[in-house]
Amino acid sequence: MWEMLRAGGPLMWPIILCSVIALAITLERVWSLQRSRVAPADALPQASRLLSADAVDDRALESLRASSPLGRVLATVVTDRELARDERIARIQEVGRHEAHALERYLNTLGTVASVAPLLGLLGTVTGIIRAFSVLEAGVVTQPDVLSGGISEALVTTAAGLLVAIPALIAHRSLRGHIDTLVIEMEKQALALLVVRGARR
Repeated sequence: MWEMLRAGGPLMWPIILCSVIALAITLERVWSLQRSRVAPADALPQASRLLSADAVDDRALESLRASSPLGRVLATVVTDRELARDERIARIQEVGRHEAHALERYLNTLGTVASVAPLLGLLGTVTGIIRAFSVLEAGVVTQPDVLSGGISEALVTTAAGLLVAIPALIAHRSLRGHIDTLVIEMEKQALALLVVRGARR
């Protein structure tokens, strides 16, 4: 491993940094975006009970709001129960946008890593080739292995950049798709609660 790092030259360090950032973001988002943490199954029944009560239980409402992103969206339906339907829908959409933005935290950074890592690898390729041609220009080539330093730098950095970028891109796309699914689920549950409230009025 150390020999590979040395062969890749100084650009291996920013590529390694990119890999650490991508891994940390992926693990954090996978943990945070579990369905049980974002849209727990008991959130809708809890909100429905609060909505059907004659008076809002502030402690239970705060518990719902603190439980999950879905809980915060459903809590909006409960707190705005006396507003007109259009106003309630607008409030749900507003809170939903904030929660969707929070779910997408760090994804821009992950996408940037997926874009930058292969460029760093390409830059390492260029510098390695320049180094190899510098040896040729100096006219000191008597053995083929004299060029191995520059060629190794070119090949290793290219491979390293791609090895970081491909998983980062897959993780970025997968997480964004998962977030879209969660947001749609939250919208469906909020609208279901809104329909229940409208039927009771």
